[in-house]
Amino acid sequence: MAFLADALSRVKPSATIAVTQKARDLKAQGRAVIDLSVGEPDFDTPDNIKEAAIDAIRRGQTKYPPVAGIVPLREAICGKFKRENNLDYKPNQVIVGTGGKQILFNAFMATLNPGDEVIISAPYWVSYPEMVALCGGKAVVVQTKMEHGFKLQPDALEAAITPRTKWVLLNSPSNPSGAAYTREELKKLTDVLVRHPHVWVLPDDMYEHLVFGDFTFVTPAEIEPSLYDRTLTMNGVSKAYAMTGWRIGYAAGPELLIRAMDKIQSQQTSGACTIAQWASVEALNGPQDFVAASRKAFQTRRDLVVSMLNQAKYLKCPSPEGAFYVFPSCAQAIGRKTPDGKVLETDQDFVTALLESESVATVQGSAFGTAPNFRISYSTSNAVLEDACARIQRFCASLT
Repeated sequence: MAFLADALSRVKPSATIAVTQKARDLKAQGRAVIDLSVGEPDFDTPDNIKEAAIDAIRRGQTKYPPVAGIVPLREAICGKFKRENNLDYKPNQVIVGTGGKQILFNAFMATLNPGDEVIISAPYWVSYPEMVALCGGKAVVVQTKMEHGFKLQPDALEAAITPRTKWVLLNSPSNPSGAAYTREELKKLTDVLVRHPHVWVLPDDMYEHLVFGDFTFVTPAEIEPSLYDRTLTMNGVSKAYAMTGWRIGYAAGPELLIRAMDKIQSQQTSGACTIAQWASVEALNGPQDFVAASRKAFQTRRDLVVSMLNQAKYLKCPSPEGAFYVFPSCAQAIGRKTPDGKVLETDQDFVTALLESESVATVQGSAFGTAPNFRISYSTSNAVLEDACARIQRFCASLT
């Protein structure tokens, strides 16, 4: 239709949202669907955070906020970066947005010209390349391998950099693979970036607090101080504090970039919800017991899911370092037949047949740029996960 913008032709709908909606439709038809497609903690927001929001309402904190965020939240974000990442920022180097998506989108909108390139490693979060395309840039996708833990290798990064490269986007721990970079692994990547001073770094650290065992989280500007002036470190409260619906993301970086993002946001949405911002102040400054407790629960769930999936025929599931996803390979299932004679030609065929036959909703790996795989979110109870994995085992056993 000529009325619609040409930019829409460059963008695909979100595959994760599409699968979630299909699962909802089946549930509405009475099917007992287990939905493992949603990247959202099943825990409730901690009470102290909810009370801070209620208190903000009672204090009349319901007016328009500054575009970049209320000062107490930007100060709390500076404190978080200093305390947890050894990074020094001032409030004028911080911006708060309506979720991490807005932060990323505004960063790209503020910096990308037609043809500018953004390096993204696959598997990637489904929105990354679409945001780049909407902002007129070109996503340069670099494939990773399961044997490398789905982590970008320094030689592959070096080979992908061109004079048109504007950003390298690094997501650790990763959605969809759960892969997280050790200090040594990330240092090898930052060593490459030091050699290319025209390239900026955009770490998506949204899953920072969800790392398991003795794994220690690190972020690029923390490892390589010389990258500080060309790094925009993005984070948020959604995953660590079970605040997905509160829609608060944030980032810190060079003041020039933050001012540019503020300018865009001023004409786009203005400031994020004031009440949610006051709740986020409490999340960052208040007790952190919830973070440790939820991390422990997610680690137990990860171990359960990895064990059960690796007992399923035709599946191979690595154990990720963080987040709440696994990204198993279903390569050995491709080419096999379901009991009704349908040949599984792709990972989308695999997840569709799994949903139809066993009512388990997952997302095909091709949606994240890597196939044949599929993503499972284990952000639900152990009992539900056991049931789901047993269904997956049954489905795989039925293939011939």
